[in-house]
Amino acid sequence: MEKQDDTLATRHADPELRLTLLATSDLHGHIQPHDYYRDEPAGGLGLARLAPLVEAQRRAAPNSLLFDNGDTLQGTPLGDYAARERARDGRPHPVIAAMNALGYDAATVGNHDFNYGPDFLTRTLADAEFPVVLANLTYQDGSPFLPPTVMLDRRMQDSAGDWHAIRVGVIGLAPPQITIWDKPVLQGRLQSHPIVATAARAATGLRAEGADLIVALCHSGIGPEDDRPELENAILPLARLAGCDAIVAGHSHVVFPVPDSCGTGILHGTPVVQPGAFGSHLGRIALTLRRRDDGWRVTSAQADTLPARDTPDETGPTQARILTVTATDHKATLAYIRRRIGATTRPLTSYFALISNTSALSLKATAKRAAAARALEGHPLAHLPLLAVAAPLKAGGRGGPQNYIDIPVGPLSIRNVADLYSYPNKLRILRLTGADIRDWLDRAASIFRQITPGGRDQLLIDPAFASYNFDILNGLTYTIDPSQPAAYSADGLTRFETPGRIADLCYQGQPVMPGDAFLVATNSYRASGGGHFGAATRGDLVLDPNLTAQDILIRHITDHAPVTPEPLNTWRFAPMPGTSVIYETGPGAANHPQDIAALNLTRLQDSPTGFARFRMEL
Repeated sequence: MEKQDDTLATRHADPELRLTLLATSDLHGHIQPHDYYRDEPAGGLGLARLAPLVEAQRRAAPNSLLFDNGDTLQGTPLGDYAARERARDGRPHPVIAAMNALGYDAATVGNHDFNYGPDFLTRTLADAEFPVVLANLTYQDGSPFLPPTVMLDRRMQDSAGDWHAIRVGVIGLAPPQITIWDKPVLQGRLQSHPIVATAARAATGLRAEGADLIVALCHSGIGPEDDRPELENAILPLARLAGCDAIVAGHSHVVFPVPDSCGTGILHGTPVVQPGAFGSHLGRIALTLRRRDDGWRVTSAQADTLPARDTPDETGPTQARILTVTATDHKATLAYIRRRIGATTRPLTSYFALISNTSALSLKATAKRAAAARALEGHPLAHLPLLAVAAPLKAGGRGGPQNYIDIPVGPLSIRNVADLYSYPNKLRILRLTGADIRDWLDRAASIFRQITPGGRDQLLIDPAFASYNFDILNGLTYTIDPSQPAAYSADGLTRFETPGRIADLCYQGQPVMPGDAFLVATNSYRASGGGHFGAATRGDLVLDPNLTAQDILIRHITDHAPVTPEPLNTWRFAPMPGTSVIYETGPGAANHPQDIAALNLTRLQDSPTGFARFRMEL
């Protein structure tokens, strides 16, 4: 029988209490075990897949708490359907319904949770049966957008079997760039604040309220050691903060510590866990606490991650409940993504999008340029040259060797559009100079490592560079010379004094001069400075047509069915005789021998992480 009287604990001197913190992060709408882009089962991902693992951990560690670290609502057609198509009917959002079923103790929000606007977010979170906190984003007057912190009062059992009241303070933190990345829906309403300084104030307040333990749910990755107000990936300086006893990280989709590695998960003396993305891992922090005169304090800690592949195959009761409460929305999402909108006469892939012009990028750029031209009809600046930006949003990177687009010749449906463009960004038309255009392209060309002429089999792609920042500007022609040093660091935060990598920059065969004026059709994320493209922020906003990228693609595909997107001759590498590089891409690239032959690639042994490797002669 449970002992409810705290005075019984006095029988044991210096009692020890073990507490396990479990965590998910960056679920991005992955609930049911289904790949909506390929429209096929995907048993290795999703919150339902993690549910038996959570149940097993709870059985092994009765003193446990479950947290989520944000970016839960956006990222799959399920999220798009829930935001754009679904009639509410008094039912919770499917992601919230699933989280309620799993019994979370607390959560925070990430930057992508704001993609559909703050009103949608607050309506959605109203159905959460657990507190959702966020300390470093407030209304313009400084009042909280969400509760900054929460105090979880729990009764837990020590190693001798006695029960104690434990107070766990939880702080929610997110990248301060939220107000930049989602400027169209947040400007004038919300303001952000630095992660570490905000956490310090919040931790002090929670200690004053009697917190025995403080957990920071920080939707931020492991980045620089030194703090600064606008730091996006702030886990290391946060870990140095004396006020936080444990940190759940996220945002960058990496796994820390890597399972079965020698890593301890301790950074600057603080246990930190980052459980990947899409439900790939469950984070676990095991704490030992001892009672002191001023309350319970952590005396030892371990952090690790548990892969979803280790989840028992049998369906547990919580998993069944998650599948049941989201079944209606899952079925409706399948009907939504299967709506046919047209067809394509060419395969649309992203396997070679980082080394050549591709049909998939051609389709996106052409559709965007056409939509911008329609919107500009009658505008006083409509006479200026119009360019369109496109980028490979799925091209390996931290998403792994399966993170590529591979749409065959044949019918196109909504799921294919979501695969080509998975974000709810909107069209923006900017006015920029030729100098800004060159700088924009140099930022994109920083994806390549510096290549030594005459060298053999040099790795081409900088893995620290996100492929979705490799913008091409349709309407121009130019050469990229990777023998030159990169103009920017991979994250875009540092500009180097270099000649740059862009050469032969022309519009309709004429050199682009620094003072030339252009209109550029881009997305709202990039126009607001997303990806650290300074050139975009220097541009003047000419038009906001209030069109989403997905709607633009749907209209273009419908109007031109079947589409025949020929790769546009936008850019090429500067020739380097006798020089070869190694390009890593998805193993599915082998199913496109015509592309391999056209690029004169030679297949090599796959990388240790499962990427297909090809030799490319420059």
